[in-house]
Amino acid sequence: MDQEEGLTAVDNIVTQFTTYEDFLDSQITTVDLYYLEDEGLARQLVELGYRGTGEVVKREDFEARKAAIEIARLAERTQKKTLTSAGKNLQDNFLKALAVREEDNRNGKVSSVIFIRDRNSHGQEVSGYIDYAHRLKIEDFEVYFSGKKRLLPKPTDLSFYNWDSHIAVWNSSPNYQVIADNPEGLLFKYKRDRKILNVDPKTPPGDNSTRMSIQTDLYMQVVIFDHISRRKV
Repeated sequence: MDQEEGLTAVDNIVTQFTTYEDFLDSQITTVDLYYLEDEGLARQLVELGYRGTGEVVKREDFEARKAAIEIARLAERTQKKTLTSAGKNLQDNFLKALAVREEDNRNGKVSSVIFIRDRNSHGQEVSGYIDYAHRLKIEDFEVYFSGKKRLLPKPTDLSFYNWDSHIAVWNSSPNYQVIADNPEGLLFKYKRDRKILNVDPKTPPGDNSTRMSIQTDLYMQVVIFDHISRRKV
């Protein structure tokens, strides 16, 4: 039997049995148990190749292939998770910018903070900073990428300001700590590497961060800050 046939045989066994002990038990006959009178001893003899009715498979080979098959299965399942923006005919620059960043924000390679200023459904001017990666986890962005709904800041985002009612709130997220008492304005500390993101347009955004204004027909103003963490995800 060549190596490829050997792996196929092991794979067939691994997929058939949940544990190595289940495989050993399948090789033990009632005659074996009658003469040996010890299930543990019968298992040992099968494992050593002295008894059994089929293929001899070592414990380490069984467990290694079991782990490899599980990893492959999880990887395949992850790959099948289609990005929300995939296949969408996106026309506006803002939605295109969100689509470009979706995968990296989902896997933690990039953490984007989105500033949006526009009018809500009541005609009130609102603005705020949105933790894109966090929103992706708690919301279905299908409605935004399909144009059914506009992405707007909420009172639960990193910051929210209603220019008509003058209501201002801010909240830390799983990714960012909000520093609201800074005399120069809001700061966001990225929790993974503790780097500061400065959103003041007159100031550099900070280490490993970039600032990009987006020309869009959907909003009054959009700015996206991208932060790349130097720590492993």
